[in-house]
Amino acid sequence: MDAVIQAKGLTKRYGKHKALNQVSFDIAPGRIVGLIGPNGAGKTTALKGILGLAEVEGELSVLGMNPVQQRTQLLEQVSFIADTAILPRWIKVNEAIDYVAGVHPRFNRTKAEAFLTKTKIKSDAKVSSLSKGMITQLHLALIMAIDSKLLVLDEPTLGLDIIYRKQFYTALLNDYFDEEKTILITTHQVEEIETILTDLIFINDGEVSLNMAMEDIGETFTEVQISNKDREAAAALNPIHITPRLGGYSVLYENQDRAALEGLGSLHTPSITDLFIAKIQPQLSWGQAK
Repeated sequence: MDAVIQAKGLTKRYGKHKALNQVSFDIAPGRIVGLIGPNGAGKTTALKGILGLAEVEGELSVLGMNPVQQRTQLLEQVSFIADTAILPRWIKVNEAIDYVAGVHPRFNRTKAEAFLTKTKIKSDAKVSSLSKGMITQLHLALIMAIDSKLLVLDEPTLGLDIIYRKQFYTALLNDYFDEEKTILITTHQVEEIETILTDLIFINDGEVSLNMAMEDIGETFTEVQISNKDREAAAALNPIHITPRLGGYSVLYENQDRAALEGLGSLHTPSITDLFIAKIQPQLSWGQAK
């Protein structure tokens, strides 16, 4: 099946600064992909290119279309939620539904209203009376009611409390996602999406530093908890990151034979957070174990 997004050699310059530098990746249908990177890494620029909001050098196809030249057709099949997304404060919930129903050919009013019945949002409430969490729920209801093939989420739960964040991703999986849809997420709260991702892309300084299916993470990376006395043996096996821990160290390896590591300590698959830090900010100093 053709990739939903095909990116090859994407480059974007702002003056002398390269926001993207030869970035390449493919995203297949029916995947939930985390695009993770620090501030200024190039995530937003990549998303702008995918959505046709900015021209980039290189080859970029989204749902078989050129995002800039065919943006109108593309946005009929792509939905987008950003942390900066706003609704007019004067508009009522039912008026917002009326508006989207009038302008988007793939909007399903019944689906939007059904989702809102699971919330505390009243149809005649003004946006100005809703909490930030409720506004996010309203955005989600409007977006999930559009039969889009690609959903792009840019820090969608930023500023929400943990309950709303949990509800957001639960609704996304239960009420929206299926094998014909693809979701691309950028977020700083990576620990909250770890269990729902199928694929992971790390971007830093405008370049991709990791592009891998989640099912391959455990085969490629191994985290070992070692004691202080095993430092020399651990160092000999070429770790990619070392973190002092209480009573020893957490040592991360890439493409190392797990059998060779078993004698050092307990073996684990690293979390996305630990793997991200290891790939973005390599640390090979042993520091001080206490």
